[in-house]
Amino acid sequence: MKSLRLRGRTATPPPAAAPGEVLAEAEGLHVRLGSREVLRGVDVVARAGEVLALVGPNGAGKSTLLSALAADLPATAGTVRVHGRPADGWSAPDLALRRAVLPQSASLAFPFTVEEVVRMGRAPWAHRPGAGDEDDRAVAEAMAATEVTAFGARPFSALSGGERARVALARVLAQRAPLLLLDEPTAALDLRHQELVLRVCRERARAGDAVVVVLHDLGLAAAYAHRVAVLHAGRIAAEGPPEGVFTDGLLSEVYRQPVEVFPHPRTGEVLITPRRD
Repeated sequence: MKSLRLRGRTATPPPAAAPGEVLAEAEGLHVRLGSREVLRGVDVVARAGEVLALVGPNGAGKSTLLSALAADLPATAGTVRVHGRPADGWSAPDLALRRAVLPQSASLAFPFTVEEVVRMGRAPWAHRPGAGDEDDRAVAEAMAATEVTAFGARPFSALSGGERARVALARVLAQRAPLLLLDEPTAALDLRHQELVLRVCRERARAGDAVVVVLHDLGLAAAYAHRVAVLHAGRIAAEGPPEGVFTDGLLSEVYRQPVEVFPHPRTGEVLITPRRD
């Protein structure tokens, strides 16, 4: 496999992952931010071919865990591995070929167009033979998947919050890394585009990627995630398939709000709603 030279470093794209291969994992992870220990002994894995949803109340540590798995935030104790290697053992160019990260919010100080923003996702693949055609194809496919092609020439700064969120996701998709780490990608979206984004997550998993997504909507997590990890006070309260993890008792305790969990009358899928007496 050809190596890519980025900013004086030589980066090598990873081989295709086998189904079920662990592409990111945390073992005994502790993260302290200032005086607060945000994560306390967390164990979690992200596997190729699966969507893993991180759910839990505000302040539970979901975004911190995602940042640690992305190697953007150092562990206070414990270990984070990306593609089998300790996270701090990768160079920045190698990491950029292995994982793509969508933060909670996206802002730019310069008047880039939508297409230019999406094309930024191709930066890790620069300086290789035949880059232009492959870059064009990756950008076009990412924009089509997120339904932003129609306004590709518009300034990013002129978009609505939901449109910006989809453009930011398109940039991540254009990067074509096998590990996608998405922090609340549906937060600013309407119903249609929430469903669109989670379908894209499933499609990427079906194509062999590992997708880790922070979600507040438990219904979306139940419908689209292969596995969920419920965080509570910096720990994993439960982890596994949604139908096994999402129970009245657990969710009511974690969210401090009475919750009802029941099967959909037509599909049997898990439905979750606050209990309103």
